[in-house]
Amino acid sequence: MAKKMVTRTEGRELIMERVFDAPRDLVFQAFTKEEHLKQWWGPKGWSLTYCDLDFRPDGVWHYCMKCVDESQGDFFGMESWGKAVYAEIVEGEKIVYTDYFSDAEGSINTDMPAATVTMIFLEQGGKTKLINRSEYPTIEALQQVIDMGVEEGTSLTFDCLDEYLEATR
Repeated sequence: MAKKMVTRTEGRELIMERVFDAPRDLVFQAFTKEEHLKQWWGPKGWSLTYCDLDFRPDGVWHYCMKCVDESQGDFFGMESWGKAVYAEIVEGEKIVYTDYFSDAEGSINTDMPAATVTMIFLEQGGKTKLINRSEYPTIEALQQVIDMGVEEGTSLTFDCLDEYLEATR
């Protein structure tokens, strides 16, 4: 049974919440270690083909997701490059970073909106509630990423995380 992600907007923010049936430390590590990210990041049918992670304040995560599922039609073979620049890390509890669209060289795509993302990991009796708050520069920028399918993409990616966490325990 798929887990439900709760989403809402508040001004320029998109808030997505989901509970994972795994301890907080494991969920946090899944977002902060290359060996974990390579196993689950991206929606089903997409693979993390490039992953360079320097997880520390002012560190950068540069990555590429590629659609490897022929049944996804026009998406098959498509690459999506991203770059995160970490601002604040509280081990096991919180990650704050700026999320950018980028190219293979790591240059930021200024035509696409960046977001300041705050991820909060809350312990809930052996489970973990993840609160993901993405703040965009304008309401229009937020609407642009909603129109691009950020909610569905995140939900599908979190489904992959759920499967990975279940297999790791």
